[in-house]
Amino acid sequence: MNSKQFYVILLSLSLFMACKNEPKNTNETATSTTKSEQATETNTTTQGRGQSAVAQGEGEDANVLQVAMTYKDEEGNMPFSTLVTAVQAGGVEDALVNAGPLTVFAPVNSAFAKIQDAVDNLLKPENKETLAYVLTNHVAPANYPIKQLKKEAKKGRKLYMASGKYLEVENKDGKIFVGGTEVLMSVKVSNGWIHVVGDVLVPSEK
Repeated sequence: MNSKQFYVILLSLSLFMACKNEPKNTNETATSTTKSEQATETNTTTQGRGQSAVAQGEGEDANVLQVAMTYKDEEGNMPFSTLVTAVQAGGVEDALVNAGPLTVFAPVNSAFAKIQDAVDNLLKPENKETLAYVLTNHVAPANYPIKQLKKEAKKGRKLYMASGKYLEVENKDGKIFVGGTEVLMSVKVSNGWIHVVGDVLVPSEK
């Protein structure tokens, strides 16, 4: 997706969010995974004053947010620094630290760099609600290790996301794609899974 295409979607999302505070899913396909099957309640509107403010205890496994904030690659870079900045700007920190299980499809810095102008616009305070909507489209309130994603792909099911939207999961020659982007690697965390992806998963406005 290029920056121009993203701006068109962003404008549509902004208009959509102005008319409707909470996106609702309608007319999904019969093959989609239902909320009752896959979803547990996820808090997506808190401001980081709740569970996200609790420090990791000694001997405890790190949760999604803690891993994103501290993970370094082999070269010592922090590939999720832009995601962390966006999560904090969108006020959705607590959505990533709840007890779960949850699965987060985490875009690396280069994914945001592909649409840098649009990202800069989303980070503005007046676009906080739209940013939160985009970010929660990367969170599935269910447990999806790679093995389970392969099963979902085989069944032709879609993944229900905390945004209220659904993402298609596909198995292409043994590689898993979610929302059209490949899962590059996976990390087990205390409250679920992080699947690293190379693109931002922008939700549709409908």
